[in-house]
Amino acid sequence: MNKLTISLFITFMMGCSPATFKAKWAKEIAPETFITRFETTKGNFDIKVTRKLSPKAADRFYQLVKTRFFDQGMFYRVNPGFVAQFGSVDYPKQKFWSAINVPDEKVVQGNRRGTLSFARGGKESRTTDLFINLSDNRRLDTLRYNGVKGFPTFGEVIKGLSVIDSLNSKYSDRTMSSLDLMYKNKAKFLKKYPNLDQIKKAYLIKK
Repeated sequence: MNKLTISLFITFMMGCSPATFKAKWAKEIAPETFITRFETTKGNFDIKVTRKLSPKAADRFYQLVKTRFFDQGMFYRVNPGFVAQFGSVDYPKQKFWSAINVPDEKVVQGNRRGTLSFARGGKESRTTDLFINLSDNRRLDTLRYNGVKGFPTFGEVIKGLSVIDSLNSKYSDRTMSSLDLMYKNKAKFLKKYPNLDQIKKAYLIKK
């Protein structure tokens, strides 16, 4: 199984109250362009999203940022020279977002260094899990897996790329074998991997 998308196959086994999620959140349409700031334990970086590159992906990212989904999350996989991955969390509302898949779209902008894309493990499987390319990963533009081709990018780091380069990568892909623990018990996951960098908060900014 492709390690980039393995997290999409984990079954979410968490209790959840309907009050933690509102269906209208998943219906919001993103602006044609917008900027998101991530405040992390290594510093801040900004991502500019261009909706026309992958409209459905941009909409989902906008929805997640606006509802503060990424706050207190982590960069749970940082593979040097490949990707920095985030977006799977232990929040109860993860269960709801993961049940609303983002429709597939073609690759318009390639996976060059600093670009943002959703991970996916097959048709209609994009949900909350994202990665930032740490190098030019052009093979991801045409990679075929489980009936779907490529990873469409829709945003790019416009400030603070050095922050992303500095994220702790000592665990590389080793964390991927413990994702079920992350979903069920974040504290135990962090005890096992104590040096992962955190997302303090992510929010929309005006430029």
